[in-house]
Amino acid sequence: MNFLKIGQAQDLKGKNKIIYRLLEIFPGFLSWSTLIILSILSTTKPVFVSFFIIAFDVYWLLLVIYLGIHLITAYIELKRNSKIEWEKKCIEIQKNPIKNTLSEKFSFKDIVQVIILPTSYESSEIIIPTIEALQSDKFPKKNMIVVLAIEERTGEDGIKRAKKIKEKFKNSFRNFLITIHPDNLSGEMKGKGANQTWAAKELKKKIIDSEKINYEKILISVFDIDTIIKPGYFFCLTYKFLTVENPYNASYQPIPFYYNNIWQAPFFARVAATSNTFWQMMQQIRYEKLATYSSHSMTWKALIDVDFWATNMVSEDSRIFWHCFLHYNGEYRVEPLHFPISMDTTMCENTYTTFKSLYKQQRRWGWGVENLPYLIFNFLKKYKKISKRKIIPKILTQIYGFHSWATNSLIIGFIGWLPIFFGNKEFHNMVISSNLPQVSRTLMILAMLGMILSAIISTLLLPKRPKKYGFLKSLLMIFQWLILPISIIIFGAFPALEAQTRLMINKRLGFQVTPKSRGGKEKNKIKKNNWDQK
Repeated sequence: MNFLKIGQAQDLKGKNKIIYRLLEIFPGFLSWSTLIILSILSTTKPVFVSFFIIAFDVYWLLLVIYLGIHLITAYIELKRNSKIEWEKKCIEIQKNPIKNTLSEKFSFKDIVQVIILPTSYESSEIIIPTIEALQSDKFPKKNMIVVLAIEERTGEDGIKRAKKIKEKFKNSFRNFLITIHPDNLSGEMKGKGANQTWAAKELKKKIIDSEKINYEKILISVFDIDTIIKPGYFFCLTYKFLTVENPYNASYQPIPFYYNNIWQAPFFARVAATSNTFWQMMQQIRYEKLATYSSHSMTWKALIDVDFWATNMVSEDSRIFWHCFLHYNGEYRVEPLHFPISMDTTMCENTYTTFKSLYKQQRRWGWGVENLPYLIFNFLKKYKKISKRKIIPKILTQIYGFHSWATNSLIIGFIGWLPIFFGNKEFHNMVISSNLPQVSRTLMILAMLGMILSAIISTLLLPKRPKKYGFLKSLLMIFQWLILPISIIIFGAFPALEAQTRLMINKRLGFQVTPKSRGGKEKNKIKKNNWDQK
C-alpha cells in the first residue's frame, strides 16, 4: 500500500489503523492536557503555576522580540525584492548563465507556466480580475497555460460562466482550458484538492502529453480563485527556478496579502488576515520551517512523481509539500520568493456572517493539524530511508506550532489569572500572590511593542486608500490593532483547539469554501493599482 496517499486512519486496516488513529488523537490530547493540568494545578499548586506563568510571560516577551526582528527583516526583504526588475534578471542569466544551475540548460523563454484556478460558485466578478492579472503580467503569453477548473455540481450556470470567461481570454494565452470535475467520485472529498487534481490530469492528457511538452520545462501554479498576482511574479518565479540548487526538489512560495478588499472588510477580519500575512512573512525568513500554503508554485516533474494532490483531505495546499518531502526522503524544501500576491479578506453581507465565516476559515486552517499524524506515521514507515536530521526537526516544529497555536494565548489570557481567583488561603498570604498580576501586567505591556510594530508595518504595506474613505479610516487601520490580544484567542486559539478536538474525537471537518465578497460600488474594480503604495 502507498502510505503517502493516506488521508485519515479509516484508510488503513489493523495495526496501522490503530497507530494512525492514536497519532490523530495526540495533538488534541496534548493541548487539552496542558490546559486542564494547568487549570487544576492553579487550585492545588498555585505557587508552582504562578512561577510557571511568570516564566511563560518572559518567554512570550522574548518570542515577541524574536518574531519582531524577523518581521522587520522580512519587510526589508519584501521591499527589496519588489523593486527588482525580474524580467531583466531573467534576460541577464539568459546571456550569462549561472554556473551549475538550470540556467545553463534552459532560458526563461523555454519555461512553460501552467496556472490552475480551482473554482466552485464564485462569480465572474471574482474570477475575471484574477485572469486579467495573469494577462497583465509581462511573462510571454505563448508560454502560459490557464486552466479554469470548475465543479460539475455548479450546474449549467457554472458551465456557462466558464465558457463566457474562456471566450473573453481564449486568445490571451497559449492555451485556455476548462475542466469540469465530476461530482461524488469514489474516495474523494468535495474540495479544492480533488478539483485541481482532476484538472491537472485533464491538462496532462489533452495538452501536455498530446503536445509533447517537456516535463522538465513546466512550472505549475495553483492559485485560489481570488488571487491577484503582482506584475513580475512569473519572472521572479522563473528566475528562482533557474538559479537555485536542486530546483526540481522545491516548491516556491509567495507571500499572501489580503489587499483585494482590505479597506472594505470589517476591522476584526483585517486584523486576522494581516496577522496571517505577517506570519507568512516571518516564515519566509525562517525558511527551514516553511511549508506550502494557499497559492503557490511547484514543478510539474515533482507533481507527476507524487501522482498529484491529495483528493481525500482538506489541507491539500500543505499536504503536497509533506507528500513530496516524504517521497524524496527529506530532500525537498520550500523556496521563499519574498514576493507578494493579493487575495481577499473574509467579508460577507453583514458583520455577523463575516464573523462566522472568518472563524470557519481559521478552523479550516487549523485543520492542517491533520498533516501531523501523516508526517509521523510515514516517518515510522520510512525510518530506514529518510534523513532523521531533516525530518525530526520538522516533526518537532509541527508539534510545537499546533500546540502553541491552540494554547499560548489561553495560558496568558485565562489560566494566568486562575491562581489569583482559585488559589488557597496559604497562597494568598504569600508575596507571590500580590506580585503575580503586577509582574504579568508589566511583561504583557512590554510585549505590546509587538502590537505597535504590527500596526506600523501594516500601515506601511497598505495599498492606497480609496477616495471614498477619509482620514478617519486610516486612523482606524492603526487603532484596530488594539483588538489583537482578543483576536488571537477568538480567531486563533479557539478554532485551532476545535480543529484538534475534532481530529481527536474523529469528527471530521469537510472542505468549507470561504465566501468571496468585495462589497460596495468597487466590487468589480479590483485593479493593478492594488499594488500601489501610499
